[in-house]
Order: sequence, then structure tokens, then C-alpha cells
Amino acid sequence: MGRAYQNRKESMAKTAAAKTKVYSKYGREIYVCAKAGGVDPQANLSLRGLIERAKKDQVPAHVIEKALDKAQGGGGEDYSAARYEGYGPGNCMVIIDCLTDNPNRTFGDVRLAFTKTKCKIGTPGAVSHMFDHCAIFAFSGDDEEAVLETLMEDDVDVTDIEHEDGKITVFTPNTEYAKAKQALEAAFEGIEFDVDEIQFLPKTTTPVEGDDIPLFEKFMDMLNDLDDVQNVFHNAELPQD
Repeated sequence: MGRAYQNRKESMAKTAAAKTKVYSKYGREIYVCAKAGGVDPQANLSLRGLIERAKKDQVPAHVIEKALDKAQGGGGEDYSAARYEGYGPGNCMVIIDCLTDNPNRTFGDVRLAFTKTKCKIGTPGAVSHMFDHCAIFAFSGDDEEAVLETLMEDDVDVTDIEHEDGKITVFTPNTEYAKAKQALEAAFEGIEFDVDEIQFLPKTTTPVEGDDIPLFEKFMDMLNDLDDVQNVFHNAELPQD
């Protein structure tokens, strides 16, 4: 698995130009997650992880509370998940996750980002088979054997586990997210996760070089500017500065 999760996901919180866009993306995702699984973070582990990430990205409490209140009220927008796949600059592979109240508009906007950067949007499944859909947990620790033993005792399917510089990173299939998180929290009191999310990790990487580099940056900027886009995953290998 390596450290792919650290640089293969374009973070909306990091790259969005305006903080209000970041807040809007988190608010929408919290609303959808709470509406689907309940507004109690203790009962809805996906929601709890999402709120914790929002706080780390300095999303104000009132944005989080507004999204939860809206979900509890049962009204509001009717968002649905949409996923688009294709080939970006340099023929790298890209997965784009969206939440939308207008799929036709969102598809048109995403497709325009592809065409404006000489890329090709694909059909569902076009590139996702070249990624592992993983739950990732990273936290401080030194005893990876104890962590692995704990997860195995709770019948968690562990894909990989790493230990480096006082940090342990656990990778499991995305379907094991809740079971893995519950097992870790039960076994290690007070555990704090540096990473606690589900991502697409590429099985291979594609070098992006020369004239394709500014095209790739333009492509990412166009996607990040779209309100409906929540996350972008890719397998591009860019030159190190």
C-alpha cells in the first residue's frame, strides 16, 4: 500500500480556493451521511469520522450543527452519490466522487473538465478496477503485532498494516470500516486517528510529465471548483519539487 493515500487523493480542504467551498462540501457530506445513518455520531461511525475530519480542517461548529439539524428535520435537498471515472492528462486514471441534486448538471460539469484538458471521461468501472477501495486508519503506536492481533480477534479482514516513525497505518477493505474502527477503539482506549477515512488507492502509478503537468493542475483546479465534487482520486505520479 505504501504512502499512496497521502498524495493520491486531492484534498478539497487543502486545494479549494475559498474556505466557504470547503465548509459547503463538508456540510453537504455530513447532511447526507446523517440522513442515511442517523444523526447520532456514537451510533453512526461514518458520521463520527466525518465530523472529526471536518473539525481538523477547521470547519466551524455552526456549519456542522446546521447540517445535522437539516438531516434530523427530514427536509432539505435530495442529494445522491455520483461517481465518474476516466483518463486524465498523461493518461493517468481518475475517480471523481460527487454528491448532487442534479445528476445531469454534474455530469456535464465534470465532462467539461475532461474535455477542456484534452482528457477522456469513461464508463462506470473503466478505471476503478485498478484501485483498491480501502478504509485507512493511521494513529500513533509502535506495536503493530498487537494491533494486528486485535483486529484478527475481532474477525476484521486486514489488507495491510505498516509501522513507520511511531505511526501505525491499517488498511482494510472499505466494507470493514465500521468493524475495524470499533475494534481499534475498544482495544486502545483514547486512540486518536490521524487518518480515518475511505479512499481509492491505485494499484499502479502513471508518470505525468512535461506539458501534461500544467494540464493536470488545470484539470484538478476545474474539478475542485465544482460544488458537487467531494473527492478526487488518481494514480498520477508527479515530479518531486
